[in-house]
Amino acid sequence: MIRYIKYYSFIIALMLFSSCEKKEFTMGNLVAPSEVAINTTIVGVDATHPNGDGSGDVKISLTGKNVLSYKIDYNAADGINLEFLPDGTATKKYTSIGLNTYRITAVAYGPGAAATTVTKDIQVRSDFTPAAAIVTNLTGTGSKTWKVDKDAAGHFGVGPWSTTSVTPEWYAAVPNEKAGCCNCFYSASFTFTKLADGTYTLTVASPDGAFTKTGSLAGGLPGIPGSGAEACYPYSGGTSTFSFVPSSSGIAASAPSTKTGILLGGANTYIGYGAQLKEYEIMSISATNLYLRVQGTETGNAWYLKLKN
Repeated sequence: MIRYIKYYSFIIALMLFSSCEKKEFTMGNLVAPSEVAINTTIVGVDATHPNGDGSGDVKISLTGKNVLSYKIDYNAADGINLEFLPDGTATKKYTSIGLNTYRITAVAYGPGAAATTVTKDIQVRSDFTPAAAIVTNLTGTGSKTWKVDKDAAGHFGVGPWSTTSVTPEWYAAVPNEKAGCCNCFYSASFTFTKLADGTYTLTVASPDGAFTKTGSLAGGLPGIPGSGAEACYPYSGGTSTFSFVPSSSGIAASAPSTKTGILLGGANTYIGYGAQLKEYEIMSISATNLYLRVQGTETGNAWYLKLKN
């Protein structure tokens, strides 16, 4: 009997030992994507137009082995801002006037987030002539000064930054709404000038400061603190070049817009409100009224601004 008890005790101990053994798991190989390439076709390239037909359109496709997904930045000159590109293909419109070099950056992600980064430089030509009425209305006989139209309903508004929304559906300011907290919004002036050589400048005079958010949300305006709420902040004014460009917002052709943008050069100027992007789409313009749309300080927001002469 004692012999059987010892035998069964041995079996139970063996089973317990086996159940306590550490299980080992193995992971598949984390293979970084290989042979990653940025393939580009500049629209309109031929023997006499080596940099395209002037539309600025470039067809882009990303390829590689062991790739699960891609991200892309279209122009390293304005900082690396990677966008998810689900199928690895896109058509990008480059809007800087003349012949310009752009550095495209692509990141290919493989299993376990292993990543491979590649870059490619392309030269693209963009030719654009704005409607004569837009130039005349904005600059007058050579120079014209504008201010935010504080008496107009919706002189400042916010809506989604999308290709299907072209109204400040989230928020629209009532007349003189910002006078109590941020009168600099109304006292700032913006002078657009057409020079004799056909180029353009914007001069901003803002004696009470710039109306903006802070840090990276100020669009690079000089002297704005790194943190703080939306408010008026010291700003000594500035002058920069600007150019007219075909608007890059991608809103429908039927949407109410001139499809023309004001692209500011450098980071020291703004129109109405410090914004992330420096391209302000002209929704409508007359000799006395200017209605603009720009990507806001948060990338998902569109800011709307009404100015008067």
